[in-house]
Amino acid sequence: MGRGLGAAPVSPRLASLGAAALALLVAAALPSPAAGAGLNATAVLSAFPNFADFARLLASTPVASELAGRSSLTLLAVPNANLPQSPSAFVAGADIADVLRYHVLLEYLSPSDLARLPPSGKLVTTLFQTTGRAPSDFGAVNLTVGPNSTVVVRSPAPSPGSSATVLGAVTAVPYNLSVLAVGGLIVPSGFDLAASESRPPPPVNITRVLTDARGFYVAASMLQASGVASEFEADERGAGITVFVPTDDAFAGLPATDRLQSLPAERKAVVLRFHVLHSYYPLGSLESIVNPVQPTLATEHTEAGHFTLNITRVNGSIAIDTGIVQASITRTVFDQNPVAVFAVSKVLLPKEMFSRGDSGSTAMVPPSVAMAPGDAGTEQTPQTRLSSPPDLHGEDSESSAALATAKGTSWWCVGLMYLHLLLSLMAGSNQ
Repeated sequence: MGRGLGAAPVSPRLASLGAAALALLVAAALPSPAAGAGLNATAVLSAFPNFADFARLLASTPVASELAGRSSLTLLAVPNANLPQSPSAFVAGADIADVLRYHVLLEYLSPSDLARLPPSGKLVTTLFQTTGRAPSDFGAVNLTVGPNSTVVVRSPAPSPGSSATVLGAVTAVPYNLSVLAVGGLIVPSGFDLAASESRPPPPVNITRVLTDARGFYVAASMLQASGVASEFEADERGAGITVFVPTDDAFAGLPATDRLQSLPAERKAVVLRFHVLHSYYPLGSLESIVNPVQPTLATEHTEAGHFTLNITRVNGSIAIDTGIVQASITRTVFDQNPVAVFAVSKVLLPKEMFSRGDSGSTAMVPPSVAMAPGDAGTEQTPQTRLSSPPDLHGEDSESSAALATAKGTSWWCVGLMYLHLLLSLMAGSNQ
């Protein structure tokens, strides 16, 4: 009989190789997720209202569509509060699209990648380098680790353009898009900013910066209610300002004896001015500050030598000593010349207005003679605690004790007389 037709036996090894080949063919036929969907950076940012202005700026240029054809990127996004009101005017003489391309790193960098940066820094190519308009490698950025492990983004050029501090991670599409927040727009070296420099940028709204940063509700409310925010904005011109802002936790940790919120408006304003230096100091400058004793805006309203802060480096961090309180800088909130805003761990209480008790707690003292003459007349002294009369202290204590003993003896005699009279009346009524 003839043998029927059937499938030839296949060895297990050939079967596994065939299955693997089939899988590769199927994978090759399917489009990759990145190539099919593309990157929609504006859609990713739409979930974060704090970056709405940067997303709109991105969408108004060809950069958004350029990102759609790429993958494995890092986008340096600028929060609303840190973005100039008119970015195009800020970079007058340059294409705003090229500035935005300078914020697109052609490498996926996660927070853990930033933590592993070498001491010498890391040079990363940006989308601006691909345009051919950047001389040499000036279309790249240099990521360096600054004090307190902060990461700074700057141009590698000998005469660098602007720089910005990485504030933190915003979101990520794993291995496709990493979004990091930075403290301001980064302008490549060589861009002509002469036109914008002739028109100073509008002042930074510090109250808005604190509101957007979160965790500073008390400080933002006090700043808004006091009216000194306009003073800060006026002082931004010239040498700039550095603001130390206590967190909400710092206000919550104040001892009850401080009674900061019960201060009159004028004295609250003095405390707020005490948190501001009339010079722009980035974090690195504070660490290497030559004169540790720094005057504050409160000093300018009083006398030289009063209301000063002692700024030193202690155990690897920046310590700020008021004479009765020692706080430390916990993070950078905002850093864009001419304004730097840092979070501090405690409320900075001036020794001219508060005193340190033996128990370590602080208490308010009457307005100091160091207060400005104009302020002294309008301010009210805080309520004082009730105390014993003067004759019960010091040298009169022995006579006071004798007087108290004599008074006690007199009342004892009067009591005996009333008891004797009562017994007599009772004896008479029985008869």
